Amino acid sequence: MPYFHDLEEKIRFMVLEVSRQLEDTLKILHDPLPARVDKVKLRDDRIDNYKSILENLCFSRIHGQSNLTKEKVDFIRAVNIISTNLERISDFSVNIVAQLDYLSRIEFLHAYNYPPFFEQISSALEQVVPGLFNKDLNRALNICRAEFMVDKLYKRSFDQIIEEMDSAAGKRDLITCLFIFRYLERMGDSLLNIGEAIIFSVFGEKLKVHQYQALVESLDSINNNIAIHDVGFESIWETRSGCRIGKIMDPSERSGRAVLFKEGKSRKIFREKENIEAWRKIFPSLVPRIYSYNQSGDNASMLLEFLQGCSLQETVLSQHRETLENTLFLLKETLSLVWSKTVKNTPVNAGFISQLIQRIDDVLMIHPEFNFSEVRIGSLATPSLDHVIKILSELENSLGASFSVFIHGDLNTNNIIYNQKEQQIYFVDLHRSCYGDYVQDVSVFLVSNYRKPVFDAGMRQAINHLNQEFFSFTRQFAAENGDLTYDARLALGLIRSFFTSTRFELNRDFALSMYQRALYLAEKLISHRNLPWKDFSMPADVFKYSRF
Repeated sequence: MPYFHDLEEKIRFMVLEVSRQLEDTLKILHDPLPARVDKVKLRDDRIDNYKSILENLCFSRIHGQSNLTKEKVDFIRAVNIISTNLERISDFSVNIVAQLDYLSRIEFLHAYNYPPFFEQISSALEQVVPGLFNKDLNRALNICRAEFMVDKLYKRSFDQIIEEMDSAAGKRDLITCLFIFRYLERMGDSLLNIGEAIIFSVFGEKLKVHQYQALVESLDSINNNIAIHDVGFESIWETRSGCRIGKIMDPSERSGRAVLFKEGKSRKIFREKENIEAWRKIFPSLVPRIYSYNQSGDNASMLLEFLQGCSLQETVLSQHRETLENTLFLLKETLSLVWSKTVKNTPVNAGFISQLIQRIDDVLMIHPEFNFSEVRIGSLATPSLDHVIKILSELENSLGASFSVFIHGDLNTNNIIYNQKEQQIYFVDLHRSCYGDYVQDVSVFLVSNYRKPVFDAGMRQAINHLNQEFFSFTRQFAAENGDLTYDARLALGLIRSFFTSTRFELNRDFALSMYQRALYLAEKLISHRNLPWKDFSMPADVFKYSRF
């Protein structure tokens, strides 16, 4: 890459210096001559200087050039990540040398097999420059694998030292050796960052090595002949649960056909696979097809049909009233069909308050002021937050639904896709689907609209209209099916969703508006607990936001 000649020159020299630093560190562990120790310390200053120069070059290129392509920006970012981690390896070398001052004698360390650490790290460093500048994914993977080998070596040394701690007299020396091996293990961590940076420079997306390997395995499993280098990968979003979701495009497909790659913890991915299969038995056109499923250890991945269209959230924000009305009509028709077809005379309790309790620590970490204690004035007392939750939990036991339907489980507006051309609604992100209380989906949908941080009067009016129409539709469904406790259960669901949604909102006033609505509904429910639940009336304005 002629354009990056100066970057290549500097990174080559930096890798050479770090490799020499590693060689000298190994020599010092054999024989700690003072001249060698001084050499390592002086070289560390030189490596720090290289890092500063490269950092300045990277940032000046990004901010000083207006015609940089995304590919070039990604490459520059990768160089910056690599230089940072090379400097860390040098720092760990200095730290290892410093630990020798705590050893009673250097021969104590020689009882342990440390040279293989240096062999793995040195071999990986040799592949950094050709891997980066040739966009060589095999070399990138080799660098990443060095981290796995270093981890294994560290585990072996760690176990040996811990075993000897019980009987050996030189515990100070043992602890010092453990620190030395720990710094070598951290060099492996830096190598992993370097390998993943090279993968990033090729794909233009930050993929962990296990995500990259899952992508390769997923493509192989469907006998795809596309070279991994040629795959177009566009990250769509990374969920709060840690799943990686990306759109994979075949450059040979003129139609722009794509598949969806999803990777995450195997428990969640497998459950979503099962739920998609269950949905396809009921409404096959409503959910994506599964092309492949692969599991490796604690993680799993799927290739899914990429559903064309836009999310309901995007439809709302477009402010196109006719399109929004059409989407809402299709959503209501779809839910009516699903709920009618899957209804079972099986009572179910959504457990809204137990869901709230599971998330309350995260809420109070962000908004500790939302916690309140009991206050007494004479004979009058206001209960604490814990007591309010306890009362709600007790009354919820008598508020189960008399029937169940197959629900989405997380029906927020990002998980509903609208295809205008096909006049079709799709559901995505289905790992929480199950037979349950449809009010779960209703409450999540209403609050997912409310919590959008949009304060334009026109957009807010559209959101409020959407919520009112959806509430009216679901209330009518409840009446037609003899659901006498719909309003009370919806209040519980809204309490859960309003309260727990505040953990994602740093705008204090907006978070406070959701928190206050949760408390308002809690007070209404508690004041009604000795009366028939069929007489409880849900205040419809509670899920409308307005400050205009």
